[in-house]
Amino acid sequence: MKKNMITGSKLWSIAMITSLLAACSSPATTSTTANAATSTTGTTKTVSVSEQTSVKYADLVSLDADDTNISWSEADSTAIKLNGTTATVTGSGAKAANGSVTISEAGTYVLSGELTDGQIVVNVADKGTVHLVLNGATIHDNDSAAIYIQKAGKAVITLEKGTKNTVSDGKTYVYADATKDEPDAAIFSKADLTFNGAGQLTVTGNYNEGITSKDDLKIISGSISVKAADDGIKGKDMVAVQAGTITIEAEGDGIKSTNDTDTTKGYVAIAGGTFDIQSGNDGIQAETALVADGGTYNIVTGGGSTNAPAKVEEGPFGGGGGWGGGTPPTDMGTPPDGEPPADMPEMPNNSGTNAGANTNGAAASNSANTTTTTTTDNNADADTATTATESTSAKALKAGTDLTVNGGTYTIDSMDDSLHSNNNVTVNDGTFSIESGDDGIHADQALTINGGTITIAKSYEGLEGAMITLNDGDVDVTASDDGVNAAGGETETAANTAASTDSATTATDAATTSNISVTETTGTTSTTDQASQGTAVNQQGRGPGGMGGAAASNNEFHINGGTLTVNAGGDGLDSNGSINMTGGTVIVNGPTNSGNGALDYDGTFEISGGYLVAAGSSGMAQGTSDASTQNTIVMTFPATQKAGTLVHVQDSEGNNILTFAPAKDYQTVVVSSPDLAKDGSYVIYSGGTSTGKAVDGLYTDGTYSGGTQVVAFQSTSSVTWVNESGVTTANTGMGGPGGGGQGGFGGGRNRSQSGTTSDSTVTTDSAK
Repeated sequence: MKKNMITGSKLWSIAMITSLLAACSSPATTSTTANAATSTTGTTKTVSVSEQTSVKYADLVSLDADDTNISWSEADSTAIKLNGTTATVTGSGAKAANGSVTISEAGTYVLSGELTDGQIVVNVADKGTVHLVLNGATIHDNDSAAIYIQKAGKAVITLEKGTKNTVSDGKTYVYADATKDEPDAAIFSKADLTFNGAGQLTVTGNYNEGITSKDDLKIISGSISVKAADDGIKGKDMVAVQAGTITIEAEGDGIKSTNDTDTTKGYVAIAGGTFDIQSGNDGIQAETALVADGGTYNIVTGGGSTNAPAKVEEGPFGGGGGWGGGTPPTDMGTPPDGEPPADMPEMPNNSGTNAGANTNGAAASNSANTTTTTTTDNNADADTATTATESTSAKALKAGTDLTVNGGTYTIDSMDDSLHSNNNVTVNDGTFSIESGDDGIHADQALTINGGTITIAKSYEGLEGAMITLNDGDVDVTASDDGVNAAGGETETAANTAASTDSATTATDAATTSNISVTETTGTTSTTDQASQGTAVNQQGRGPGGMGGAAASNNEFHINGGTLTVNAGGDGLDSNGSINMTGGTVIVNGPTNSGNGALDYDGTFEISGGYLVAAGSSGMAQGTSDASTQNTIVMTFPATQKAGTLVHVQDSEGNNILTFAPAKDYQTVVVSSPDLAKDGSYVIYSGGTSTGKAVDGLYTDGTYSGGTQVVAFQSTSSVTWVNESGVTTANTGMGGPGGGGQGGFGGGRNRSQSGTTSDSTVTTDSAK
């Protein structure tokens, strides 16, 4: 059977890139080997991950003349007039008998009228193309598929412009052979199946599925509405949508591909269209790759985010962090610009037992939506439960390998992850409005954002992946637990480090070579050298008090540009490994409980560019690392400051460094700016007002006045920790044994003095 999809070499290339990127996304590590007295960590140079590929619809799908052919004439076609339980055939190639019509020759067949209990069967021995034109046809079969493409080279169904067509089946099927389970959809094809035209088609799959192809399924145009007892639209080798209006109400998956034996197939590719999908399970699910170039999507899965099961936060040695950890607050605060955050799901207190506690809570966000609410596998497939209870995957966009979004407008309310891949997720563009009962965007390996506007108004964890890279775009995250969580991926032991390091390096070399045959690349997902991560000497920016978390892993979070705003009940930015920032603007409204921190990392946080402000509780507070080339101030107030209370930092000449109104109560503020000097003199104020305009609480212009001076000080290093008494060391209070740093509370007197500054500006490098 001739495939008009993509050249064999390109298919091989995509398959190879998928596997190689998976290998590169989890670079080998030298893990910490510890005993009761000592710990030693080798030096690991992690390999550079090649640029994320920007695969597009045209790279996967090719159309032939039959796919786009909507023309027909009475002279060159066979007319099939349906009438109750009978049909009249005018022309050659088809016969009517016993209430059904069998088409045995290639050609064009025009169907009209109504068949109340019968079947249209296509059985063409010569493998030719059968063109079915639905010209105001209603077809129903009580006990089988209403349209059954049994054998053909290809079947093309044209929806005649201006017509309404209906296809449906009964709730029970009768099979001639009891060992068979096909057909099982109202429209069922064993051959390539294409829909085109400008008419309307309503499909009701009462038995099982609405539309199924055991080969390729393409939708070129038309208005198609499907209601199904299980899956709405399913293609084995691929589902390709070029345009059209598609409405699906399915108890199972909305749209899916299923080939799990050939890595070059089993994908979903969408160029555009309008989609309204309500599904009990996944909205759009690809066995391998899912590519969306554009379109308008409204997707609700599993009854929506409000239907998600409650999450159980990690215990004292896991993601909850700290002895005081526990339920993230449901009150996420109101941003100063007056936009109330979405209601967050109510989280249970630390009740129950969390088996197999996992660093920084990655397991909880990777869990499936099942009747159980805990998992033990940090990188388990989200469709796998930890008990015998059957799991339900109710993700909006889901890919078995890579999920690539090149554009489109997405409104998603998902019980499970909104965007999910068992491998990599790449967002190059698009507008997203997300409410998720679990992760907003989740990648088992690399999550790369190169552009777009992403608003995650509700989630358990906002962004999660083993390696997360923000190159550009505007991202706004609200999460009841971690806002951004770099966790999961492959883990290594000391015994297999050398072998896996060699293997990862070899894979990287191969990936570099194979990238020659890949389409354009967008953005960069890169790693940095990590020397002796997990040892005390490299836990820079942390206080020495308390028990440290687990040794740093290979997980990384890279911020190279764009804007990121986080409102998190758990950790704001969380990495089981390291964080690296070279550009962009990051605003974090972190936790109010001291069991989490606005910043939480196990390796290092090196900043060399961009603008960072992070406010939150003080118990687990961390700053950036001493190795950073851009300077940072970490201020701990003597008492908790109320949400909306301005914190203002200016230099000795009155130039504005920061004017910020956190959305929630806070006690520690971290600010890093290109305008901060290592030996500069600064004054910090609390309260007051600004005449400027706030965006996510950050004022970029106007005049600040009326505040109370908290402290004046001279910075002494790349990371200067201060309290109301002046420069101090990193917090020394007893922190918990969670994934983040240790902190305490500033002591001493409160200095009161009013201050005023004018013509304030703040540097915001968004690296557009």
